[in-house]
Amino acid sequence: MIHFWQRLPGFHDVNSLDNRDPRVLEGFADIAGPILWKWFRPRVRGLDNIPDGGSLYVCNHNGGFMTPDTWILAVALVRERGPDDVPYALAHQVVMRARITNLTLPAMGAIAANPENAHRVFEAGRKVLVYPGGDLDAFRPSRDRGRIVFGPRRGYVRLALREGVPIIPVVSAGSHDVWWVVSDGRWLSRLLHTHRFLRTDVLPITVSVPWGLTVGAPPFIPLPVRIFIDVLEPICFERSGHAAADDESYVEECHQRVLGAMQLALDQLTQERRQIRRAGIRASLHHATQAFSRARHV
Repeated sequence: MIHFWQRLPGFHDVNSLDNRDPRVLEGFADIAGPILWKWFRPRVRGLDNIPDGGSLYVCNHNGGFMTPDTWILAVALVRERGPDDVPYALAHQVVMRARITNLTLPAMGAIAANPENAHRVFEAGRKVLVYPGGDLDAFRPSRDRGRIVFGPRRGYVRLALREGVPIIPVVSAGSHDVWWVVSDGRWLSRLLHTHRFLRTDVLPITVSVPWGLTVGAPPFIPLPVRIFIDVLEPICFERSGHAAADDESYVEECHQRVLGAMQLALDQLTQERRQIRRAGIRASLHHATQAFSRARHV
């Protein structure tokens, strides 16, 4: 069913690859890049691991709908490799069809998440970005921010196998600290049957600025935490094609390989952030102690 506002001028076809505009990506990098770098002090490594041609970026999802690591990665790719190397992002149908996001995201390369759209991107020799964990990962409780949560979803592996493309794992640490997720609210989602009208299995209970404690995920002001992103070496599978994608045990084997590599990288990034934070605290205490000592001798 097409809503009346989808007929208004400027509404983008959510399945079209032609909405993407390199000028929009470059303008976004010029305007948002300095703000993101000032606010989050990000570090992006491994861009030289990205191969030419079609491939599937597989990322962990953080920070709810704000997902600051997504924007940081896009800016880094524009700066280092040019706008043509920014992948097409497979986005939730609800997000793609919302009036506000439909006016902006397609011009940056977002398309509706379905295998047909991904196939057309790969056929053109371009790259696709997915968040296999979706809402389960993006709204996982903050106590699990050091875990990658894909749940039972294996569609990303089947897609890579059917299309015969490598997977490029991208791991972010810190992005989930921009707010506090008390609970992902799966029980509340089941109680209210939100999947029927929101197509989501969670209804998070969160604490954010400026709203405080809320049910749901309204736009918020992210906390200025430091974000690290690593692009890992591509993972190529021995088998490909429809037969491989239909082999459940092989799909699970491939999934565990990807998940294991990403979880190991997240553990390492989390440890690096912790060490840097501790060093910063020690430096601050040292400076404070020196200042106090100088003040006593005045």
